[in-house]
Formats: sequence, structure tokens, C-alpha cells
Amino acid sequence: MTNGPSGTLYIGVTADPAARIHQHRSGTGPAFCREHGPTRLVHLEPHPTIAEAIARERALKRWKRGWKLNLIGRQNPDWRNLWDDLNA
Repeated sequence: MTNGPSGTLYIGVTADPAARIHQHRSGTGPAFCREHGPTRLVHLEPHPTIAEAIARERALKRWKRGWKLNLIGRQNPDWRNLWDDLNA
């Protein structure tokens, strides 16, 4: 999640994307999110197990910012809010 291409990037894991995105948008999520305001879903990776999702989250959090921007740019070059696409 982000608040824009040059803004804060937030990486997290959830079993319920709808509830989690609602938290981000309503300001009831983690303190980091309340402070930085990431409300746009720009990248999503489904995983078969929560353990695999957590492992991927940890790996991505260790990545350099440029690597994360490249990952998003390859899959979502216009930085569309994917949540809007998923709920259309």
C-alpha cells in the first residue's frame, strides 16, 4: 500500500484484504499507517499459506526501495489503486 509513487510504501500480510484496506482507509490500522496514510493498494501477491505470505513479507521488507518500486512498476505501471479494480 502507498500514498503515492514518491510516498510511503507499506508492506503487510492479511487473510482478509477487504477488512485490512478498510482499516487503512479509516485510520484504524497500525500506528505507522495512521501516521503515513497509505490508502492505495498498488501490489498484491496471493500465497497458498500464511507462512509463505509472512516469508515473502519479510523478504520484501528487506528489499531496497528501488527494487520495490521496480516490482510495482512492472506489474502496475500506472500505479492504479488495485482495490478499485478488484471491487469493480
